Amino acid sequence: MTNLNQLPTDLPIPQDDGAANHLVGMRLPNMLLASTTGKQLNLGEISGRLVIYCYPMTGQPNVALPDGWDQIPGARGCTPQSCSFRDHYQELQALGAEVVGLSVQSTEYQQEMADRLHLPFPIVSDLDYQFQRALQLPTFVAAGMTLLKRITLIANDGVIEAVHYPIFPSDSDPAWVIKHLKNIPA
Repeated sequence: MTNLNQLPTDLPIPQDDGAANHLVGMRLPNMLLASTTGKQLNLGEISGRLVIYCYPMTGQPNVALPDGWDQIPGARGCTPQSCSFRDHYQELQALGAEVVGLSVQSTEYQQEMADRLHLPFPIVSDLDYQFQRALQLPTFVAAGMTLLKRITLIANDGVIEAVHYPIFPSDSDPAWVIKHLKNIPA
């Protein structure tokens, strides 16, 4: 069975296709999204710094990943990315940022992962692609599913100020965010 916590060494590296070039300066949409906290969150109304890491889908123990998953650049690595944000969560909070994960899986699907990985932050579901469409976030299709490409948004008072895209390897994402937050002028 696939070890979801470990990245294979031969993964293809995603290339910047320009699909995120329009995002800096955009306002996060005002919409309610279901979350693993049991409450709906409106990411556009969150004050201060907010880190939203968007990922394709997390695997589940004893469930095979879609055929060819490891050959899709940037697809593999959602569990290591989430664990890395978990492991750096206190440092991110100390830098004044809240963290939210986002995918198009159902809240029930996400809840299993959030519980299994002991995530201290919410994961929100964009099951109907409302958030994705509002920001025109990049997607790809695998096994008949339209999934988000891995992308991280840093917003301040609802306005996107930085974008990390493409992300590789996935568990390096929090280090990029921390470096950005440390270099923001006071």
